[in-house]
Amino acid sequence: MSQRSVSAPASVAGTAAPTTVVDFVMPSLGADMEEGAVTEWLVSVGDRVARGDIVVIVETEKADIDVEVWNDGVIVELLVEPGRSVAVGTPMARLRVEVAGDGTGPTGHPSDEGPTAPSPIDDGTPVDGTPLDTDPARRQRTAAIAPPDRAAVPARVDRTPASPLARRLAATRGLDLAAVAGSGPGGAVVARDLGGEPADREPPTPDPSERMRRAIADLMSRANRDIPHYHLAETIDLEPSLAWLERVNVDRPLRQRILPAALLLRGVAAALAANPELNGFWVGGRFRPGDGIHLGVAIALRGGGLVAPAIRDADRLDLVETMSALRQLVERARAGRLRGSEMSSATATVTNLGDHGAEVVNGVIHPPQVALIGFGRIETRPAVVGDEVVPRRLVIATLAADHRASDGQRGSRFLNDLRRHLSRPEEL
Repeated sequence: MSQRSVSAPASVAGTAAPTTVVDFVMPSLGADMEEGAVTEWLVSVGDRVARGDIVVIVETEKADIDVEVWNDGVIVELLVEPGRSVAVGTPMARLRVEVAGDGTGPTGHPSDEGPTAPSPIDDGTPVDGTPLDTDPARRQRTAAIAPPDRAAVPARVDRTPASPLARRLAATRGLDLAAVAGSGPGGAVVARDLGGEPADREPPTPDPSERMRRAIADLMSRANRDIPHYHLAETIDLEPSLAWLERVNVDRPLRQRILPAALLLRGVAAALAANPELNGFWVGGRFRPGDGIHLGVAIALRGGGLVAPAIRDADRLDLVETMSALRQLVERARAGRLRGSEMSSATATVTNLGDHGAEVVNGVIHPPQVALIGFGRIETRPAVVGDEVVPRRLVIATLAADHRASDGQRGSRFLNDLRRHLSRPEEL
C-alpha cells in the first residue's frame, strides 16, 4: 500500500460511512529505488478516484512509471509539484476515503451494495463530496501544484523526454515540449532548449541509459554482497514442446502466435506453485511468501538498460493469456508506459536471453526476492533418445536462489518440476 492514515475517522451525520484522510506516498518501485521525481499529475484537487486509477507519473532511474492509487476516495491536496524529487515514503498527496464500519481504517474498495451518495461531515465537506479546505495558505499551495482544468489538457499524456527543470519551464511558459528539439542525452529537452535565462541553466544531465546501468550495478553489487547465492542448472529437452507449439501456431495469425518464451514462463509459474520457498522475499531476517506468483520478466530496452516488470498471478493464466500478458508488458516497457504495480510486485524473476543470447545465464537475485530463473538460447544439439543419438532442441535452465530461504535439494526439485512441466505443454 502506498497510503498511510494521518487522521482519525471523522464523525458522520446519520448513517453515512465515516471517512478519514490518508497520505498517498511515493511508492517503492523496486529494491534499488530511493527517490522518484513527479513528472506529471493526472488528477486535480476534488477529483474522485478509484483503486487502480493512474494518478501520477513518476520518473525513476529506470523509467517513467504510471503510479496507481490504492484506495477509492477524493483528492484533498497535492503536496509535490511536478519536477520535484522526493524520497520513497514521502507523502505526495492526500485523499479522503471511507473507513470500515468499525472505524478501523480505509476500506480500499466500494461497498458490496454499490456506491452511496456522499453526505456532509463535520469537517466542512459539502454534500456533493468536494473537499472544502479551510486553510487559505494550504489552498493556495495546492492550487499552484494542481494541473490546469481538465478541458484544457490533452487526453494523451506528454511522454516527450525532458529534464524536470525543462518540464517546469515549459509548464510556466505554456510551451509544448513535443514541438521542441531536444539537445540533451537521447534527445531529451533541457532548459537551454527553451531559451532559459542563465539562472535557469541546469547541470549536465547523465544519459538515461548510463543512469539505469549505474542503478542496476549498485543493486547487483548489494545483492552479491548480502545474499548467499547458490546456483543450479538443468538441461531441458524442448523438442516435444516446440513441435507441439508449432502445430498450435500453424493456423494462428502472426500477431496471435505463442512464442517459446510464454511456454517457459508457464513452466516456471507451475514449478513455483509446487515449490513456494522460492516464491517470495527475504525481509526482516526471515522468509515472507509472496501473495501470489507474480513473475518479473527481464526486458531489455531499445535505448539501453533493463527493467523487470511483473506478470501478476502468472500461475492462473493459460498459455494464450500468458503470451498476451507478455506481449503487452514488453510493448509498454519499451514505450515507457509501465505501471507502479508491475514494478513493485514481482515475487521471482525470469531472465530469458533468447535466440541470440549465451548458452547459460548465471543470474543475480533481485532483492528482496529469493530466486531468479534463467534460460539461455534454445539450440539444436546431439542428445540421446532411447538408444539413438539424435538432434534435439535443448535449453539450459538455471536457478539462482537465496540459501537463507531454501537449499540445493529444494532448488533441484524445482528444476525437476520445471523440466517435467515443459515436457507436457498440453497441460500448461
